[in-house]
Amino acid sequence: MTSVVDNRLGVRRAVRDALIDIEPGDLVLVACSGGADSLALARATADLAGQEDFRAGAIIIDHGLQPGSDSVAAQASEHCREFGLDPVEVTRVDVDAFAAGAGLEAAARDARHCAFVACATRTSAVAVLLAHTRDDQAETVLLRLTRGSGARSLSGMASRSGLIRRPLLELSRDDVRSTVDPCMVWEDPHNGDDEFLRVRVRRDVLPAMTRALGDSVVLGLARTAESLRADADALDEWTDSAWSRCASVEDGGPEGGDAVEVELAVDVLTDLPTAIRTRILRRAAVLAGSPPGSVTRSHVLAMDAFLACWHGQGPLSLPGGITVARKGGRIGFRRTDHASS
Repeated sequence: MTSVVDNRLGVRRAVRDALIDIEPGDLVLVACSGGADSLALARATADLAGQEDFRAGAIIIDHGLQPGSDSVAAQASEHCREFGLDPVEVTRVDVDAFAAGAGLEAAARDARHCAFVACATRTSAVAVLLAHTRDDQAETVLLRLTRGSGARSLSGMASRSGLIRRPLLELSRDDVRSTVDPCMVWEDPHNGDDEFLRVRVRRDVLPAMTRALGDSVVLGLARTAESLRADADALDEWTDSAWSRCASVEDGGPEGGDAVEVELAVDVLTDLPTAIRTRILRRAAVLAGSPPGSVTRSHVLAMDAFLACWHGQGPLSLPGGITVARKGGRIGFRRTDHASS
């Protein structure tokens, strides 16, 4: 069993590896909720900034979802300042503004990420560090498995995506949390609320899988995500190349607003493997105006039938008022109803 000192070194090493490409004097921000994981990341980043030639600050998001959330945010900001982080900014977000068509968790996540980008822009920060661990990654993979997700979705959270970096994805939650004084930690009440599927996965599903299959379950799920990410990247590159050969995109006209019309060449699509063909069909639907989260596998298979099982069938309706129809050697995607369906 590793010691607390070893775990602290491991967290610090993970942060150093995540920031290997930053320039002297660059500012990085740690997203700190006051929970154990983010406090561990905040302290490790502050310690490292004291040794390396970069600046480290923090951003604390007050979601306003519980009574006293402002006090929790203030306490987290105080801990960050004690660690030596500067600047430390507290930002209140309006989760309701992101709630249309999304659950509470998704709305809160979207609100956070908008605040991260705004704060990074305002402070000229080059990166925002999030404290997701290997356990969080395993939970994410399991959650997406239940939705019948494809390789891109099952690849989990990226270690780097734009401004966002996740240094702790290869470390266990227990090891990370062992580096923080429990007296400093705020426990989010939502982390014990059965209303949230992630809570049930964390509390019930993963422990049951570990008891049945062994301690390597979490590591195996996280490694699956890493492997699938490489596969998904390769498939996306292939899709981009095929898209350039088969797709044409035009403005929807003066009455179409921001809508676009997409046409796909049947002869090119027909020669593609199913995995690439279905990605192109989904991309065309979303580009034409279908909400990404509403385009299901059933929709994609119905679109694919215009190629694999073509017998002159009529148009297909997609969410967002998009109509898909085949005419001759082309499949067209057009908005015909501005109301969502």
